[in-house]
Amino acid sequence: MAKGIIMFEPERKAMAHAVEVTYKRKNTNTAGGNFSFLTEDRDGKKYVIMTPSMMSEAYHGEISPSQVLVVDFETQKVVAGEGSLTREFNMHMACYTTNPDIKCVFHAHAPGAMFWATSGLPMPNLTESTQKVRDIKVLDFAPNTTVELAEIVKEELEKDPELPKEWLLDSHGVLILTEGEDGIEAFNKALQIIDIVEWNAEIAYKQTIFQKLGILDGYYSKGQKVGTVEDLMGLKPIWNNIKPDEGLE
Repeated sequence: MAKGIIMFEPERKAMAHAVEVTYKRKNTNTAGGNFSFLTEDRDGKKYVIMTPSMMSEAYHGEISPSQVLVVDFETQKVVAGEGSLTREFNMHMACYTTNPDIKCVFHAHAPGAMFWATSGLPMPNLTESTQKVRDIKVLDFAPNTTVELAEIVKEELEKDPELPKEWLLDSHGVLILTEGEDGIEAFNKALQIIDIVEWNAEIAYKQTIFQKLGILDGYYSKGQKVGTVEDLMGLKPIWNNIKPDEGLE
């Protein structure tokens, strides 16, 4: 390896930049979040590119590529990077090992998603650009970083492996899972999803208020009524599955 070049430099630069952008766009907060994506070396050996622990609390979203971790997929040991491995790594590995199509696991504390996650109600999925993630459900509660939380995610993936998806972690945040030709492509999809779903979260909130005010008689998406507040309170998935999109733009 040439002097001055770090292991998986392009991937770690992409991660460091995305951490800064996500933090500044307020799609996560100082309570944390953790992002990872898969990559391989020239011999096909798999590694996880992952944010270090305390990326938000200690560094406020400003980390260098050298701080980004490189984790051996098989041994789950850090082989490069200056930070320490978050205890939430077990949830990331549960995703990767349960569904091999997953190339990126993105967990953040975006405010719109957190609102719906703490309510215990599924987020109505109403905008055209978010339909590919289908129903945005709230998973059962388990404390963050625990084996119990990783097991809940694993069980949900076994029941519903279709990608991409965004799930809400009760009182904890959002979990986005994506596939792609490689890890960086999947990572870019996750960054897109968190941004557009945050817009959807506010729209869903406002449509809920309009229903309670009597201005709307239900949730509307692509010119169709797709549910009501009563459906929401009954935890029925609300999204336009009548004419699904071919994909995210």
